[in-house]
Amino acid sequence: MHRYRNQSGESGVTAYELGDDSITIQFTGGDRYLYTGRSAGPENIAKMQELAREGRGLSTFVSQHIRQRYARKLN
Repeated sequence: MHRYRNQSGESGVTAYELGDDSITIQFTGGDRYLYTGRSAGPENIAKMQELAREGRGLSTFVSQHIRQRYARKLN
């Protein structure tokens, strides 16, 4: 997993891993969730991947637009 840059200093995301049509996000506290194009929509996955690379806005995007639309909890 790649460490999330957290440019705002206030993110709930600590790390991420990108797949072809997926993203795994680790949140503070250690919980990891897999989001796929099928669970969250391909456009949302593309946006989440972009935000992950930028290191800003990912946690907010997930909480405002994705919520519980993960494919599975990994731990």
